[in-house]
Amino acid sequence: MEALVDGNHTTVTEFILLGLTHDPVLRVILFIIILCIYLVTVSGNLCTILLIRVSTQLHHPMYFFLSNLAFADMVFSSSVTPNMLVNFLVDKHIITYHGCAIQLGIVVFFGAVECFLLAGMAYDRFVAICNPLLYSTKMSTQVCVQLLIVAYTSGFLNASSFTISFCSLLFCGPNRVNHFFCDFAPLVELSCSVDSVFILVSTCSAGSIVVVTVIVIAISYIYILITILKMRSTEGRHKAFSTCTSHLTAVTLFYGTITFIYVMPKSSYSTDQNKVISVFYMVVIPMLNPLIYSLRNNDIKEALKRELGKKIISY
Repeated sequence: MEALVDGNHTTVTEFILLGLTHDPVLRVILFIIILCIYLVTVSGNLCTILLIRVSTQLHHPMYFFLSNLAFADMVFSSSVTPNMLVNFLVDKHIITYHGCAIQLGIVVFFGAVECFLLAGMAYDRFVAICNPLLYSTKMSTQVCVQLLIVAYTSGFLNASSFTISFCSLLFCGPNRVNHFFCDFAPLVELSCSVDSVFILVSTCSAGSIVVVTVIVIAISYIYILITILKMRSTEGRHKAFSTCTSHLTAVTLFYGTITFIYVMPKSSYSTDQNKVISVFYMVVIPMLNPLIYSLRNNDIKEALKRELGKKIISY
């Protein structure tokens, strides 16, 4: 059953996700590529979480946030990628109304959490470089937990606003979503009754999260840059800046794709462009984050060598 009759309207109870392409050859190629990416995403983020947990060398605030970022990345990707892989294997991929609402809620929840975690990591670097003598006080375990609670509470409020907005939409006609997951904008386009108040609330919720976290990150790095430029030692400058490069790379990738998707002008090709960028945003970036932090972070590389060395000696 795709719909139920409700008075004079036909209420949609399930949606058809159109996916990325209908080309059978391209679908097979994309299935293999995205499956490999997803396996690397899950294994890479799991390894990051386990390494930070078992290595006492990494029991610091920065890696506390990094382990939570790895968890958010893994769930964020898992909420969409398995469904996308199924879509490549079937001619018509159907998702229920409630399944669509759950997927949308998870995506916006962990998207908001990731924004706040990146902001928390920027603040951590600001304190470490600009106020090193107060670092243990300003970035205590209690402060880190409080920042994490703020991240997850904001994610919950953001997810609630989008879920309520979705439930306020009335679908009484087409049920073919021109995307590979239940994104909010394509769903609004399908609706035959749009409640602008709820949509405005959800838009303001997501927009405020992005603006607030970008401001925190920008201010943190302005002060970091000023502090680094005041350093007399070239070696000190290089060491201070090297501790930020991994985070800056992750921030640039994450917020760069968000900006491209939501700021890019609408055009006849915008939907297809957004789908391609969404693949990078939701599938590729969660794979890149653990690679960025492992390849460019000496502490993680040393901790990994140490743990591997322990395993080899134990055998």
